[in-house]
Amino acid sequence: MDQPRALVIGGGIGGLTAAVALRQRGWEVTVLERAPELTPVGAGLGLAPNAQRALDVIGLGDQVRALSAWQGDGGLRAPGGRWLSRTSSEAAADRFGGPLVLVHRATLVSLLASALPEGVVRTGTAAVLADPGGDGRPAVVGTPDGELEAELVVAADGIRSAARQVLFPDHPGPRYTGLTTWRVVVPAPERPFAPHETWGRGRLWGTQPLKDGRVYAYAGATAPEGAHAPDNERAELRRLFGDWHDPVPAIIEAADPGQVLRHDVHEMAVPLPAYHRGRVALLGDAAHAMQPTLGQGGNQAVEDAIVLAHHVGPAGGFGSDVTSAAGLAAYSADRLPRTTAIVRQATRTGRMTAVSNPVAVAVRDALIVAVSRFGPGLILRGFAGIADWRPPQHTYASGTPRR
Repeated sequence: MDQPRALVIGGGIGGLTAAVALRQRGWEVTVLERAPELTPVGAGLGLAPNAQRALDVIGLGDQVRALSAWQGDGGLRAPGGRWLSRTSSEAAADRFGGPLVLVHRATLVSLLASALPEGVVRTGTAAVLADPGGDGRPAVVGTPDGELEAELVVAADGIRSAARQVLFPDHPGPRYTGLTTWRVVVPAPERPFAPHETWGRGRLWGTQPLKDGRVYAYAGATAPEGAHAPDNERAELRRLFGDWHDPVPAIIEAADPGQVLRHDVHEMAVPLPAYHRGRVALLGDAAHAMQPTLGQGGNQAVEDAIVLAHHVGPAGGFGSDVTSAAGLAAYSADRLPRTTAIVRQATRTGRMTAVSNPVAVAVRDALIVAVSRFGPGLILRGFAGIADWRPPQHTYASGTPRR
């Protein structure tokens, strides 16, 4: 076999990262994206040092670090403006070896897509996993133009993954967490602000700067599944957060009602038994959808992609059934424990933000204040073992140091 073929179902962050990594390993890669163009759903995304190190492997880490906009203080606040805990960009970078970088999802998608030759990404192409493949036979993916065969299929088709349902039809899939979220990008307010996340009674708000001068804001609240505002989602934000501290009201007023995104949050409460079957590997939300409370959903998809490329090996090493089975089994064994633990930690954090009883909220806030008195390092310990992760391989891209 001169050059094994890989089909990537889904042109999101995880799928594109996998495509870049596999190509740099010598694979022939085709990305099949259902949408007519690579326009990502969502607004901002926080890339922690763990994902930045993963992107170092394919030569893109420093380009992401150059987008860092958070400098100085930040932290956690109460709706009235009181600081519950404070930290700084310098403290986070010192502890985990790099900054937290807030980027627009479109910026990251564009960066990843630019690392692929023209023709690798096929938009407007719905893909259906017809056969996961196995001993002696390739995987088969159906498209409107006919069936495609491959030695490897990467299913990065999101939280409602059709490929996951084919591989594990008896698995219950993601469940609704009780949390709905809003996201918006707006021009920066006139008055400067410290980046923050604010926790209220069953509600949270975050305001973070982007490198281009705009602001990424996100909010969450407990709500029935499928609920929507009777008028528009900006009006709903005004009702829920309009009396919170500055700059929250100004951010809400600056938002275009048609640009406020609202999505219910689902999580993979029951882990999959594996992240592969046959010649198919699941990654990102398709494998381990999690609450956004740790900001690790996209980061873990990037990790998945880089670790998958490591375990399936260079193009010349994936030619036999024995090699393919061992590589994908190693991928599952590597990723399943880590991502399951992060899903559960995100769930625990989500329960803290969902507290609505006034007495329980007062106790929660008092505990946060008490812990913060021991310094920002103690607050950051919650990300130990997450943000300090390092990829298992050296870089593929020439001239890029491993950090």
